[in-house]
Amino acid sequence: MKLKYSLFLIFIISILGWNFYNCCEEINVEINERNFLVNNERYFIKGVCYDPVPLGYKKRSFDKIDQDLKLMVEAGVNTIRVYSPIDDISILDKIDKVGIKIIVGFGYNQEGYYDILSGSFKNYIIKYKNHNAILLWELGNEYNYHPEWFEGDINNWYKALNDAAYKIKQIDNSRPVTTAHGEIPNKILIEKLDNIDAWGINVYRWDDPSDLLEEWKNISEKPLYLSEAGSDSYMTIEKYGYSKGENQLAQADANEKILDVVFNNSDIVSGVLIFQFVDGLWKAGNPDKQDIGGWAPNSIGVPYDGAPNEEFWGIVDIERNKKKTFEVIKNKYNNN
Repeated sequence: MKLKYSLFLIFIISILGWNFYNCCEEINVEINERNFLVNNERYFIKGVCYDPVPLGYKKRSFDKIDQDLKLMVEAGVNTIRVYSPIDDISILDKIDKVGIKIIVGFGYNQEGYYDILSGSFKNYIIKYKNHNAILLWELGNEYNYHPEWFEGDINNWYKALNDAAYKIKQIDNSRPVTTAHGEIPNKILIEKLDNIDAWGINVYRWDDPSDLLEEWKNISEKPLYLSEAGSDSYMTIEKYGYSKGENQLAQADANEKILDVVFNNSDIVSGVLIFQFVDGLWKAGNPDKQDIGGWAPNSIGVPYDGAPNEEFWGIVDIERNKKKTFEVIKNKYNNN
C-alpha cells in the first residue's frame, strides 16, 4: 500500500512539474533606503550582462551555460542581467545552484515573447515569481533613446512602463520593479514613474562615473545600479598611450577604474553590471567572424577612443578565453 501511495505521489509531482517547484521556493527582495536586501541581508550587485549568442548565429543559446557559470563564479559574479526572460527551468536552476541571481529584462515589443506590448510578460511572472534565482524585474533597455519605437513620442513608453510596473506589483510583491534607462533621468521623470522602485542606468562616461553618482544622490533616494558600464577591447585610433587595434589592456584599465569608483561610492550605488560577459559577434556584420564597427546611442563616452566597437565588449572572447579584464573583475568582485 505504501508503495502505491509513493508511486501516486511521484505521478502527481511529475504532472505538476514546475508548479510544484514554484510553490516551494521562497525569496524576498526588499529596499532599505538605497540598498537591496535579499532575505533581510544587504545585496550588492557584482554583475555582468549576459547575452550568449554563439559564433555564426544571431540568437542566444545556453549550450555553454555550464562553462559560463564556472567562469562567472571564478570572477566573483553574483548577478547576471538578461535582456529577455529565460523560459527554461533547467537553466534557471543551474544559475541558482551556483549562487548567482538574475535581473530579468522584459522588452516592449518582442513579437509576443513575454513582452510588454502583448501583456504576456505577466505570464512569465506568474510562472516563475517564486524562483530563487530571480532578483529583479526590469522593464526596457534604454528605450528613451528610441522615441521612433513609440509613435515618435517617448511619453508613450513612459506610460507603458509605469503601467507594466503596476501590473507586476499586483502579481508579485516579493521583488522590486526596475528599468534600465539610458543615462540619468531627471527628477521629474523619476517622480512621474512612481511604480518604479529602483533605477538601472546604462552609463558610459569614460572611466569615471562619479559625477553621475553625485547627480543621483541629489535627485533621488531610490536605489541605483549601473545596468551597463564598461569598455570594449578595440581601439579605433591610437590614443592615451593605447595602440590601435585589439587592445585588451585599454579595456582592463578602464574597467578597473570604473569598478573602483563604484565600490568607493557604495553608499550611493547598489551595484554594477559590466557589459558584457562574452563577445557578441552578431552585432556589427557577419556573425561568423569578429567585425570592426557597430554603434550604440549616446556611447561616445566609451574609453579610450570614444567608439563602441560592438563585437569586442566581452570579458571573455567567443571561445571563452579570458581577456585581461577578466582578472581585473575577478580581483575587484572577490575582494569587495
